Amino acid sequence: MIRGIYTSGWSMLSNTKQMDTVSNNLANVNTNAYKKDTVIFESFPDALVKRINDQHSNSNPSARIGNMQLGSDVGEVFTYYVQGQLVETGNSLDMAIDNSDESFFTVAVPTGDGGFRECYTRDGSFILDADGYLTTKEGYPVMGRGGAIILETDNFNITDEGLIVSNGQVIEGLLLRTFEDTGTLRKVGSNLVERTEGTQELEFDGVIRQGYIEQSNVNSINEMINMITVMRSYEANQKVLQAQDGTLEKAVNEIGAVR
Repeated sequence: MIRGIYTSGWSMLSNTKQMDTVSNNLANVNTNAYKKDTVIFESFPDALVKRINDQHSNSNPSARIGNMQLGSDVGEVFTYYVQGQLVETGNSLDMAIDNSDESFFTVAVPTGDGGFRECYTRDGSFILDADGYLTTKEGYPVMGRGGAIILETDNFNITDEGLIVSNGQVIEGLLLRTFEDTGTLRKVGSNLVERTEGTQELEFDGVIRQGYIEQSNVNSINEMINMITVMRSYEANQKVLQAQDGTLEKAVNEIGAVR
């Protein structure tokens, strides 16, 4: 009975984590190039059960009853890096990566101690700041192959390989990163990701589309269905827990009462 309470309670905690993930997906359905998350469940390892103070039974001297599981738990939050739909904007500062789910723009994020760390994004809705630097909307400099990109004007073209051409001259090239396994990347907020120890880099094999923006890959209808499913699962576990709690109450107050 206690085992059932723990199983139902832990399943409710897992449902809560799943609901948080689905809600975050829905909140970012209109965020440029947002990549949806999904919860991966895993089962608890089997636990060996023994009878307490009963190691001297002739029929079962080990006092082992058997193995049991306490249901499932959240194993990981997996991110789908499938490319979202590209929408034409006509803005020369807007850029999108096409034909490569594993490629990203590189930006420099301040570390707070005067330095910068390299992060990556698929959101190519860039702007020019007051000093002519190409930045994200959050103000993070977009990195080129020679450092931060400085543009005197928004009248420029970008080749498929990411070279920035102005007045017929190549002035800089976008620093594009392609990773072998996007599962090794970690989200750090502000629509950015960073690499981890297991991240391996490949040659860029995508195409840069100037004047386009990549949309979120979240399907709002599917996420609403997932939300309803999670709510029903949570309510079912809640009812099971309440039923077991009521049975336990009767066992303690009525069956176990001393007459």
